[in-house]
Amino acid sequence: MLGNFTFHNPTKLHFGEDSLSKLSEELKNYDKKVMLCYGGGSIKRNGIYDQVMAELKKAGCEVVEIAGVMPNPTIEKVLEGAHMARQENVDFILGVGGGSTVDYCKAVAGSAWYDGDPWEYYFKNWQPMTCRWIPVGCVLTMAGTGSEMDSCSVISSHTENRKLFYNFRNPDFSILNPRFTFTVPKYQMVAGIYDIMSHILEQYLSGTDDNTSDYIAEGLMRSLIVSSRKANVNPEDYEARSNIMWTATWALNTLIDRAKATDWMVHMLGQAVAAYTDATHGHTLAAVSGAYYRLLISKSPDAVQKFKRLAMNVWGVSAEVKTDEQVAMEGLETMEQWMRELGLAMNITDCGAKPELIEGMADACPICQGGYYILNRDEVVQVLKDSL
Repeated sequence: MLGNFTFHNPTKLHFGEDSLSKLSEELKNYDKKVMLCYGGGSIKRNGIYDQVMAELKKAGCEVVEIAGVMPNPTIEKVLEGAHMARQENVDFILGVGGGSTVDYCKAVAGSAWYDGDPWEYYFKNWQPMTCRWIPVGCVLTMAGTGSEMDSCSVISSHTENRKLFYNFRNPDFSILNPRFTFTVPKYQMVAGIYDIMSHILEQYLSGTDDNTSDYIAEGLMRSLIVSSRKANVNPEDYEARSNIMWTATWALNTLIDRAKATDWMVHMLGQAVAAYTDATHGHTLAAVSGAYYRLLISKSPDAVQKFKRLAMNVWGVSAEVKTDEQVAMEGLETMEQWMRELGLAMNITDCGAKPELIEGMADACPICQGGYYILNRDEVVQVLKDSL
């Protein structure tokens, strides 16, 4: 394991069926005005809203609400929330929902007391946050993004056809009750599962040293595969859903990227597709993965060796009487069989993409430098075409 690094994660997690009971205890550590953020109202239909409000009442909180946070939250919605947070002078922001809602809360928390344009300042130019920060917590209802224990916030601009991210600050605490994830439709569940897998692979598929992080990543992937198959058959398998939820957190809380270059090109490609189609994140990642990974295997001997290791240690591929490239490709094909089994989108056409959008998507796709091979723009175009 090479290089120097610092590991620090300040988020407190409460996990399990009784975890929501910790919410009122946590909120007593903050002043009383809370902005409650959530999506389209499903939490009111499934009863989670009432449970959360009971905890807020127990903590003696004054609540202001902002609903309608969309799956790919827009900068316009962020500005709406930031205006409300500042006007109401809220002391705490609580997100109830999936990763998009948590991402949204972070963006609002860092933008409410910033006087300029947060889209230009944060997301396009990555300038340091120097304004007042409003503390954030979350009650998670979907497993996938890992936003409950990291600083990342992904926000979209429909006017610019861009989906960009910025690292603000971690939530102070997160409530993870696996039963709450039962409320998510199966299409969203499997999208979250592939988002988890992709997060792990983006970190795993880089570097050539003997890195402890890679061994942890392999264990997380094996756990995810087992639990995803159980949840796909029975979405209310508590043990499977709890393992998926916990794997999602550890996939992206910076533990397994220590001393790793990391890639993230699949995410850049998938987010470029979503910038034009507004398709579900995990499905756009699945749709571009095959073409990108085949390009890596064709271009980089180091990638061949890592995909061979992935095939053997995670997908159970035998290396007997096969070339390294054959083992690597068999592992990728085995992964794609698993993806089809789950019902993931296997091409960007299924995500709403059309051939005439490819050039614009390529313009919207940043080029990452940490993987085994650095794409040029023509290769980005080709990967997107091969993903149609």
